[in-house]
Amino acid sequence: MKKTNVEVFLNYESEVRTYCRTFSAVFAKAKDSHLYSETGQEYIDFLCGAGALNYGHNNNIIMNAVIEYMKANGVMLTLDLHSKAKKEFITTFVTNVLEPRDLPYKFQFTSPTGTSVVESAVKLARKFTGRQNVIAFTNAFHGMSATSLSLTGSKSHRQSTLNASNVTRFPFEGYMGDEINTIELYRKLFEDKTSGVDLPAAVILETIQGEGGINVASNRWLRELRTLTEEFDILLIVDDIQAGCGRTGTFFSFEPAGIQPDIVCLSKSIGGIGLPFAMLLLRPELDIWSPGEDNGTFRGNNLAFVAATSMLKHYWNSFEFEHEIRAKERMVLEFFDEIEGKYSEHIKAIRGRGLMHGIEFYSAKHARDIVKACFENHLLIEVCGPEDQVLKFMPALTIPPGVLRQGLYRVGKAMHATLSPKWDTALAG
Repeated sequence: MKKTNVEVFLNYESEVRTYCRTFSAVFAKAKDSHLYSETGQEYIDFLCGAGALNYGHNNNIIMNAVIEYMKANGVMLTLDLHSKAKKEFITTFVTNVLEPRDLPYKFQFTSPTGTSVVESAVKLARKFTGRQNVIAFTNAFHGMSATSLSLTGSKSHRQSTLNASNVTRFPFEGYMGDEINTIELYRKLFEDKTSGVDLPAAVILETIQGEGGINVASNRWLRELRTLTEEFDILLIVDDIQAGCGRTGTFFSFEPAGIQPDIVCLSKSIGGIGLPFAMLLLRPELDIWSPGEDNGTFRGNNLAFVAATSMLKHYWNSFEFEHEIRAKERMVLEFFDEIEGKYSEHIKAIRGRGLMHGIEFYSAKHARDIVKACFENHLLIEVCGPEDQVLKFMPALTIPPGVLRQGLYRVGKAMHATLSPKWDTALAG
């Protein structure tokens, strides 16, 4: 088979690149849950664009809608001009997502990246409340621009030159152990005028921390946090950029808790097929912007509107798709039960929801070595967590059961090669 040539990337692309250092293939084609290198090698994708491809690669339903729109000379870029594509997206989102969940949000289309929508959310919260402090959490990740980085927990991401003033870091649920009532700790810090914690404009969180290690906030904790923010007139911002759009089994990750955030950040898979798209959902009374006060050239990405509308019409016209995700989650959990029994001495915890799960290893080296072994077994999967000690499972929501089973088998095979206990090919199904 022809050898992959990566010399052009080594010679001309910046050293800042990351994923390609682990996955050295040059990819040429992709379809549904498979990637194909330029040499013709097939790979199962459990990475899914870091959560931007919940509906797989080149999903026929979504792709055909985009192609037909382009063939009809549909307008591509409209800034924030009215467009038919935007109108259809808004109408479909209201009908298929907001109304069935009794959510009263308005839309703000921002520059088309996750970090930009977080920037807009924090800017709006500070403008609305007149306060500057924002509460973020340990192990959080919110993006790579200035404000987003100041909210991010990881020191390596925040970089030494970043000014993180006006951000207070609180411990996420479980960070200090289960015996600590973190909600009461936050309340004490808000009430005590000598705590040094200024009353914040907002609290921002991921209900399931993706890059932080698949740390899952409980429904009870989320409800208590929502009550606390209402008590002190603090806005609650949910960053659903990675955990939203069906990833955790419901369209929004916060649905099982029965809460309504003041602001919701969406990006990644809201673009349907990997097209750049980001938006804020906000309570109507928060919409105090002056015209043009927060904008961006590519906030009118009509191809993304078309893709997103197609995705919503097909997958979110009822709650049936949620049942399909739960059925696939059960397959993943059965695999975890088998794996945990074989490798209990190496596995610290397994956690997640829907098709967003992680296996935390005592040794970060084991997690990284398993990723390499998975790639040798023709599967892409990544690690996350403070030390990269968590193996992160994010297959496409649309992955066929047979492909999911085969992907899990490849992970199991890689774990056997790395950890070397008894191996049972029955995991292949």
